[in-house]
Amino acid sequence: MQPRDFSLYGAIDLGARQSAQRRQQTSAPADGPKNAPQHVIEVTEQTFNTDVVERSRTTPVILDLWAEWCGPCKQLSPVLEKLAEEAGGQWILAKVDVDANPQLSAALQVQSIPMVVAVIGGQLVDYFLGAQPEAQVKQWIAQVVAVAEKMGLSGGAEAEQAPAEGPPQPQAPAEQALPPAYEQARAAMDRGDFDAAAAAFEAELASNPADPVAKTGLAQVSLIRRINSYDEAKARRDAAEHPDDADAQAKVADLELAGGRVDEAFGRLLGVVRRTGGDEREKARRHLVGLFEIFPPGEPLVGRARSQLTALLF
Repeated sequence: MQPRDFSLYGAIDLGARQSAQRRQQTSAPADGPKNAPQHVIEVTEQTFNTDVVERSRTTPVILDLWAEWCGPCKQLSPVLEKLAEEAGGQWILAKVDVDANPQLSAALQVQSIPMVVAVIGGQLVDYFLGAQPEAQVKQWIAQVVAVAEKMGLSGGAEAEQAPAEGPPQPQAPAEQALPPAYEQARAAMDRGDFDAAAAAFEAELASNPADPVAKTGLAQVSLIRRINSYDEAKARRDAAEHPDDADAQAKVADLELAGGRVDEAFGRLLGVVRRTGGDEREKARRHLVGLFEIFPPGEPLVGRARSQLTALLF
């Protein structure tokens, strides 16, 4: 495992995948859809860093991950394009054809489409799966914009407007849009210092307990730190030999989650809750709830696992 490249839904460090080559922002490719809305762009593996990561440092970017053969995608994409135009540059819609960009799809851990991802300040902060009604999509985007404003991003439309009177107003560099704690955590993760990254997220949560990005970041870092301490072969042997040992099962659940096998990870711990009682059951419950923190609010897999956990406990 390469901890720097560790990624999960809701906790992908997009900034860590920046290339050294910086390119100027360009309009949508000539072979893109005809009459594409002004605030909708086509993104490829080659343009992702510039069109998404860098742009998201000043304007929220909504990724629409789709494919030509995907019927629900064809229902959802027009809704997103309509809302992007209505927003007038408050956020940008970036469309990614998953079939044409397999490496990017793998980096984003795309397991089903349509998948819509919010990127703010170079970080993936939330997402949803499947075609949703326009009202629900609009509400979700409003929440994303609110998070962006809290992080100091004013959006492209406002950023492009010069003051009508008076001297030019100085603007902070894009890299300063994120709270200092996020920058400290990202820098610490880039150099492999996960203790420092955790401390930065904890400091942010101490002053802002409801911060969703810090919560997700701390959960991700905590998982990385645990996995780095495991002997994987031994952990799997122990889990096979002791199916009702919550600690043994928790280690393998961590490994499964890091490998993208979310259902297996949740199911493993739910099984311990189902079969055991007392301390073992409580340890499994606590570990499972901790894994839920890695995902953004509204994640369907978490919702299903929470429902199962509630049914088992009550």
